[in-house]
Amino acid sequence: MLVLAGAGTGKTRVVTFRIANLIRHGTAPDRILAVTFTNKAAGEMQERVAELLGIKGRRKRRGEKAPPKPMISTFHAQCVQILRRHAPAIGFPAKFSIYDRSDQESLARGILRELRLPNTALKPADMLSIIGGWKNAGIHPEESTSVASTDKEHFAASGYRRYQEGLRLRGAMDFDDLLLHTEMLFDQHPDIRDEEAGRYDHVLVDEYQDTNGCQYRITKHLAMRHRNLCVVGDDDQSIYAWRGADVSHILSFADDWDDAKVVWLEDNYRSTGAILEMANRLIAFNTHRHDKILKPSRPQGPRPRILQHKDEIAEAKVTVSEIKHLIENEHIQPRDIAILFRTNEQPRLFETELRKADVPYVMLGSQSFFDRTEVRDVVAYLKWVAQPDDEVALLRIINKPARGISKKTISTLMEHAVRRGQPIWSVMHDAHSIEGLNSQALRGINDLIAIQRDVTDRANGEGIGKAMETLLARTAYMDEIARNYEDPNERDARSASVGELANAVSAFEDSREEADLTGFLADIALSGREMGNEKDKLALKNSVWLLTMHAAKGLEFPVVYMVGLEEGILPHSRSVKSGVEEDIAEERRLCYVGITRAQEKLTLSLSLTRRKWGKARPTVPSPFLYEITGKAENPKKFRKKSAGFQRR
Repeated sequence: MLVLAGAGTGKTRVVTFRIANLIRHGTAPDRILAVTFTNKAAGEMQERVAELLGIKGRRKRRGEKAPPKPMISTFHAQCVQILRRHAPAIGFPAKFSIYDRSDQESLARGILRELRLPNTALKPADMLSIIGGWKNAGIHPEESTSVASTDKEHFAASGYRRYQEGLRLRGAMDFDDLLLHTEMLFDQHPDIRDEEAGRYDHVLVDEYQDTNGCQYRITKHLAMRHRNLCVVGDDDQSIYAWRGADVSHILSFADDWDDAKVVWLEDNYRSTGAILEMANRLIAFNTHRHDKILKPSRPQGPRPRILQHKDEIAEAKVTVSEIKHLIENEHIQPRDIAILFRTNEQPRLFETELRKADVPYVMLGSQSFFDRTEVRDVVAYLKWVAQPDDEVALLRIINKPARGISKKTISTLMEHAVRRGQPIWSVMHDAHSIEGLNSQALRGINDLIAIQRDVTDRANGEGIGKAMETLLARTAYMDEIARNYEDPNERDARSASVGELANAVSAFEDSREEADLTGFLADIALSGREMGNEKDKLALKNSVWLLTMHAAKGLEFPVVYMVGLEEGILPHSRSVKSGVEEDIAEERRLCYVGITRAQEKLTLSLSLTRRKWGKARPTVPSPFLYEITGKAENPKKFRKKSAGFQRR
C-alpha cells in the first residue's frame, strides 16, 4: 500500500493508527516493523501507538515480563540491531564502534597523507562527502573508480578502499556503513536475510520519499516474502537528493509492487486556503509527480505577500521591523515566527538586525551537544573502553589528562604497531619490551591499562552508570577541566556538560532491560546525526526561529518569512547551472516545503540588488515567483512591470 500524504495531512497519524489497527485485529505487536528517519519521530510513534492501545504509562510489576511491542525505529537503528546479531559474518566484531564525523575525518586525514595528496587537491571533508554519496547509492570501493568522473572523485576513489580497510582494522563502521553493510550482509548471506525478514509479518515505512538506494533495497529484502508493505510519503516534499534520497522510489512504487493499493490524503489541516492555493500552483509545474491537490480544512485567510526590497540590507531591516511590530502590537509570540532561507550565508544580516531590535532569536544548526570538546573526550574514553582497538578514540585520550605519554612515545608505539601489523592497544600491553620508552611513559601506559580493566569490570558487574563514575574518578577528568579553564562560567558550563553526559548514561540504563556500553554508544551515535533534540530545545525558548528550508521540514509556524527569492539563491545557482530538469524540480519542491510551513501568514521577499564580493549587483527574481503568481508564461513582461510585487 502506498499512502500519498500531502503536507499537513497527518501522515504520521496514518502510520500509528495502522499499527494499532493491525494489533487490534490479531497481529502480534512484535511481528510489526515500522521505520522512519529520526529517533524523535520513532519515539513519538511508539508513544502514540501505546496511547491508542491504552498501554501508555502502565507500570510493570516487579518480575513481570514486558509486554511485546512493535519494533519502531530509524533505518540506521534497525540496521545496527541486525549487524549486532550478524556482523561477524562479514568480518566485523559484534561490538563494532560507530564512528562519528570527527573520527571519520581523523581517519581520512591520515589516508590522504599516505596518498601524498595535498589539502588543496582533496580535503578530508570532501573525500568523506564523496564516499558517503557512493555508500548511499550502494557503490563499493572496487566500483568507485568506474563511476568517478571528476579529479576529486578519482582521488576519493583511491582513498575509499584504504578508508574501508582502516575502519575494518579498527572494528568500526561509519554512519553510512550501517546501511551499506546490512545490504551486503543480505546479498552475501540469503539465510541471514531470510532470518531477519522472517521476524516480521508487516513492514511500514514513514517518509518513503526520503529513502536512498540502500534503504530502498533493504526494505525490499525485508518485505519481499510476505508483501505486507505499507509506505507513507509525499513526492512533493522530496528535498534530500544531496544526501542520497531518490524521489523515483515513491514515484515507481506501483510498478515495483504490481498489486499495490494507492491511497490519497489531500485534506490539509495546517495552512489557510490562500497559502495552499499558492503552494498548489507552484508544485503543479513539476512534471514527474503524483498529481494531487492540497485541500484546505481551514478558512481562506490573508493572501500571502511578495515584497521587493532595494537590497539585502533593506530586506533584513523591513523583515525584522515587521516581526517586532507583530510581537509588540499584535501579541504574536516570538516562537510562532520563522525566517526561512535557502543558504547558510543568508541569516547574518537578519541576526544583526534582530540583535539591534532586541528581538530574541534562535539559530537552528548551532554546535551540537556531542560536538563539545569535553563531551567528545569522555565519549572517546567510553568508546575505547568498549572497543580498545578503536585507535581514533585511544589516540584522543591517550594523554588526556596528561599521564606522561608524549608525542614521541605515541610515535614509537605507532611504528611498532605498523611493523607488527597489530593495533596500538596490543602493542601497549607489551610496552616494557620496547626500547626508547622511559619510566614515565611506561607508568602512563600501565595506568591506562588499569583504567580500561577497572571500568570494564564495573560495567560488567554493576552497570554502565557505575562504570561512568569509575571512569571520571580514575581519569580525574573534572580536575582537568578545572585546570584548563580559569573563567568560572566556562568551567561550570563544561563541567555541566560532562554531568549531562553522565545523566544520559543513567537515563539510558533506566530505559533498557539490557543496557551495555556498546548500546549506549550506538544510541548517541545515531541521535547525534539528527536535529530532533535541538528542535525540541529551541521550541522551549520563546524566540524567533532562523532556519534553512531543509531544516524546516516537518515543522509549522503561524507566521513565516521566506527570504532571498532570487534566481541563484532559490533555485540555487548549482541547479540553474546544471540545466537538469530534476535539479530545478527539487528546488521547486524545497520552495513548496517552505510555503507549506506557514499556517496563517506568509511573506516571500527578494532584493533587487545583492552584494557579491563587495559590489552591489542586480538580481533576477526567482522563476518560482512567476509560477506562483500565474505569470510564468510571460516572465519578461512581468519583470518589466514588476506586476504583482509590493514595492518597499
